[in-house]
Amino acid sequence: MPEIQQSDVLYTAVATAENGRDGRVATADGRLDVIVNPPKEMGGSGAGTNPEQLFAAGYSACFQGALGVVARQEKADVSGSTVTAKVGIGRNADGFGLIVEISATIPNTDPATARALLEKAHQVCPYSKATRGNISVTLA
Repeated sequence: MPEIQQSDVLYTAVATAENGRDGRVATADGRLDVIVNPPKEMGGSGAGTNPEQLFAAGYSACFQGALGVVARQEKADVSGSTVTAKVGIGRNADGFGLIVEISATIPNTDPATARALLEKAHQVCPYSKATRGNISVTLA
C-alpha cells in the first residue's frame, strides 16, 4: 500500500487521553472533550463514551464520505443514505481485538447497485484501508 509522505498531509488531528479507557480524551483544538469509561459489559460505569464508540463514529462518517465519492464517479444517487458502523471488542489470542460491521441504507438505488457502491467505498475509505488485514470488517 502506498504510504503518504509528510509533505502530502492535508490535515492532522491531535487528541490526548488521560487515564486511558477510564478518564478523558480531548482534541488539541478543544472541539472534542469527552469523558471515557469502559462500557458496563466490560466492568466499567458506562457513564461516558468509550473508544469503540468514537471509532464507530469516525469510521461511519469517513465511509459515508467515501460512498459519496464513488457515487459521484458512478453517477449514482446516494442522497438520503446513511452509514452505520458497529464496532465490537472482544478477546482474541493477543488479548483484545476489534470487529466491525458497516451497513448502509441507500434509498434511491437497487440492492445490486447499493452493494457495488459499498464494495467500491470500502476500497477507497481511509479507515477501511487502515484496518484492511488487521481486523474483520463486513459490509451489509
